Amino acid sequence: MNNMFSKTAIWVVIALVLFMVFKQFDGRGISSGATSMPYSEFLDEVRAKHIKEATIDDANRTVVATTLDGKKIKSQLTIFDRGLVGDLVNNGIKFDNKPPEEQSFLSQVFISWFPMLLLIGVWVFFMRQMQGGGKGGAFSFGKSKARMLDDTNNNVTFADVAGCDEAKEEVTEIVEFLRDPTKFQKLGGRIPRGVLMVGPPGTGKTLLARAIAGEAKVPFFTIAGSDFVEMFVGVGASRVRDMFDNAKKHSPCIIFIDEIDAVGRHRGAGMGGGNDEREQTLNQMLVEMDGFEANSGVIVVAATNRADVLDKALLRPGRFDRQVTVGLPDIRGREQILNVHMRKVPIAPDVKADILARGTPGFSGADLANLVNESALFAARRNKRLVEMQDFEDAKDKIYMGPERKSMVMREDERRNTAYHESGHAVVAKLMPKADPVHKVTIMPRGNALGLTWQLPEHDQISGYKDKMLEEIAILFGGRIAEELFVGQMSTGASNDFSRATKLARSMVTRFGMSDSLGVMVYEDSQQDGYFGGSSKTISEATQQKVDSEIRSILDAQYAISRQLLEQNRDKVEAMTKALLDWETIDADQINDIMSGLDPRPPKAGSSTRKSSSDSAAGGGVTPSATAPA
Repeated sequence: MNNMFSKTAIWVVIALVLFMVFKQFDGRGISSGATSMPYSEFLDEVRAKHIKEATIDDANRTVVATTLDGKKIKSQLTIFDRGLVGDLVNNGIKFDNKPPEEQSFLSQVFISWFPMLLLIGVWVFFMRQMQGGGKGGAFSFGKSKARMLDDTNNNVTFADVAGCDEAKEEVTEIVEFLRDPTKFQKLGGRIPRGVLMVGPPGTGKTLLARAIAGEAKVPFFTIAGSDFVEMFVGVGASRVRDMFDNAKKHSPCIIFIDEIDAVGRHRGAGMGGGNDEREQTLNQMLVEMDGFEANSGVIVVAATNRADVLDKALLRPGRFDRQVTVGLPDIRGREQILNVHMRKVPIAPDVKADILARGTPGFSGADLANLVNESALFAARRNKRLVEMQDFEDAKDKIYMGPERKSMVMREDERRNTAYHESGHAVVAKLMPKADPVHKVTIMPRGNALGLTWQLPEHDQISGYKDKMLEEIAILFGGRIAEELFVGQMSTGASNDFSRATKLARSMVTRFGMSDSLGVMVYEDSQQDGYFGGSSKTISEATQQKVDSEIRSILDAQYAISRQLLEQNRDKVEAMTKALLDWETIDADQINDIMSGLDPRPPKAGSSTRKSSSDSAAGGGVTPSATAPA
């Protein structure tokens, strides 16, 4: 409200100034109330001696005259007529010159300085816009941008946070300290001054910080790491000081810094060395957290996805004493998170949170919230009053595999090639003893994929094992082998299959020590986490040839195993291909029927699976994944 009033006042002042300027130079003067006439008619009036008196205004190049009957007339002088004065004298008309108006000293100063003042005002206006229009005026660049939430506008509690029980236990004593500091102080204990929350995106780090403040009923200052540093030198350090000063006035309180890695990176790595503005901001933060002055009652909670890039001085005891890992939820945590979000939508009785939790491995809290929202949108589009289990299944398929591309039209032979490709993946996966169960197979294009074989694990996977990795490689080869055996030609659909199989085999040999001939030596330095991280070469050419030979041996062995399985189960591949061409999508029950030698049961009522015609579906080969389609 105040910001709106100030903007309105500024424009009103500008309008008044412009009105005064135009009023000053409107040029009316003595010509007020006079009737204009052409200069030729004015000369006729002079020569006819109808003019009583006249006044010549050289400044505005006008002449104003009074006729014998008292009427005022005016006309614009022309630069070509030099004989007007002679005409006035010859015809006995009394005339005079209007002297130039003398401006006051203030008017002269205003006219001289008005352009400069206008430029300064425009500069101040744009600087306010760049700096977000701070409350302290145009030069409040050093003021903190932290927003304060108190118990009136922060109703988040631990009941709204699920799936991270260990993290909640770590921060529970912070809440107890903020409620009753004497409980710890009487025994000489000191609460941690800073808590660093580390974890993947979407796991609830910000929500957990708000829950701490909501449970303790204390003020909560929130700011992003990027809000400290802008275009002026020293602004970041000034904002840090101002933020801690405000926090001390409202202590006990919590300061939450989101994405602290934007300002807390290792010092000495920037372009400006020790004089870099970001490093000066970090230095001020280090002093405020643990300097000569104690910040009793002020607890700093920060969140980041990359704790490895933070400066060591920031992580030492006395600053961020405690690191809380907020990881991806397990199956029990996912069920709890789903129950929290399902309270906000009308749920049908057939919806089971435990079944959904099992089918969403690797989902973060944000992903699960998105799943519930997408399910509600599906139900709304179908004009339902309750969100049913089928809506959740369709939403899960959309999130995992992408939206359906029903408008894509492919030839029948390409659809048939896609069906054989995906059937090859699925049959090999079903015949492998340790492979994850096949959840669904489709030749309906989704996202960038033209066909998918989707496997879901029965439980959360923590470690990878050699025998299961070898089975994954064999499953990846199943699509291409099915094309060779049943179609008689090769397509480009298996390119991603081969790429993933090669990367997995290379990791087994060079990083995981799973080669009998090369042993447990690490032949690559990983730069990223996971199976398929980047690497740098650290071995000789001769050793590299041995590595390549071992990788090729693994791939050839699994290719042979996959081919043998498909040759021995041709009838199952043919039956699954026919089902895919008929329904485009088959689920786990239908796949089990086919593998048991039975006719697949019809699709379930209300399922997204539909009977397809030859001109309404797409084809092509795509890679399956052990947990989700890629």
